[in-house]
Amino acid sequence: MFQRPVIVHTRSYTDTDRNIFVYYPIVTGLNNATLQESLNRTVILQLNNLLRERDAFDPSLVELQGWFEVKTNQRGILSIALYAYSYTGGAHGLTTIKTLTFDLTSGKLYTLSELFKEGADYENVLLGLIKDQVKARDIPVITGEVTPPENDHFYVADKSLVLYYQLYDLAPYVYGITYFPISIYDLQDIIDENGPLGEMLGSV
Repeated sequence: MFQRPVIVHTRSYTDTDRNIFVYYPIVTGLNNATLQESLNRTVILQLNNLLRERDAFDPSLVELQGWFEVKTNQRGILSIALYAYSYTGGAHGLTTIKTLTFDLTSGKLYTLSELFKEGADYENVLLGLIKDQVKARDIPVITGEVTPPENDHFYVADKSLVLYYQLYDLAPYVYGITYFPISIYDLQDIIDENGPLGEMLGSV
């Protein structure tokens, strides 16, 4: 069934007494109302987990901000990035990203491994491409060696798969969250043609 791009509304939660300002997405326009409700519940659950991770209930909280970006909303695929920044004192605050990539027909929430063919050596392929970028961009690796990103540390942006590492997971704080965009054409031999990357590969 064809699924047109969904409508993503911005909703907000504020607590001015605690300096909390959060903007989050609500999806409408899905063909299946039950699936739409489930998708929005998943987004809110993940957002709440992210805010909790970023000290939303810490008595020492000075500031908390939350926002989102829609990375892909086409060909039945929705990829969203949720961000949370908190400051509890010290030299600087911290920002964390959480990304969600959905199939809008089935409601499936994808992990990184599910983007590729069964049995594909995707981790080593991705790791090699990331290492190439680390070298080309002269990124200092504070962890000693580059390791594969977590299984949910990705999003789809048009014809790219974007992998990322949280603050301090790879590079010094000054480098921020480190992103590694990879063209899907560099991965076309191993991607699942029926998954999100396959859908983007077939788009024009």
